[in-house]
Amino acid sequence: QVQLVESGGGLVQAGGSLSLSCAASGSLFSINAMGWYRQAPGKQRELVATTASGGSTNYADSVKGRFTISRDNAQNTVWLQMNSLKPEDTAVYYCKADVRERRLTAYRDYWGQGTQVTVSS
Repeated sequence: QVQLVESGGGLVQAGGSLSLSCAASGSLFSINAMGWYRQAPGKQRELVATTASGGSTNYADSVKGRFTISRDNAQNTVWLQMNSLKPEDTAVYYCKADVRERRLTAYRDYWGQGTQVTVSS
């Protein structure tokens, strides 16, 4: 089994910053893409940012220039630095990792439990 444990999040005023982290642990062999998604009340879950094992990154247009995703492959950890936060960034943020477990050959997606980010105006 593989676990993704998120930390960070909370309440911040508009224009402020927050940092999220997500660490993968368990019987994992390797990780391909890692990323962050978010879901606001009444809306579908959406991509925020992803990073491949080689370091390439992809961002939603709504967060480009404000959010930065990074990862440490040795620590199986991904971070999301969020600056210039806006009220519309309010959502539950989820970490996702594309993981190959030991003794298996296929990769599958694992999700974290989610962490609340609230931006007040």
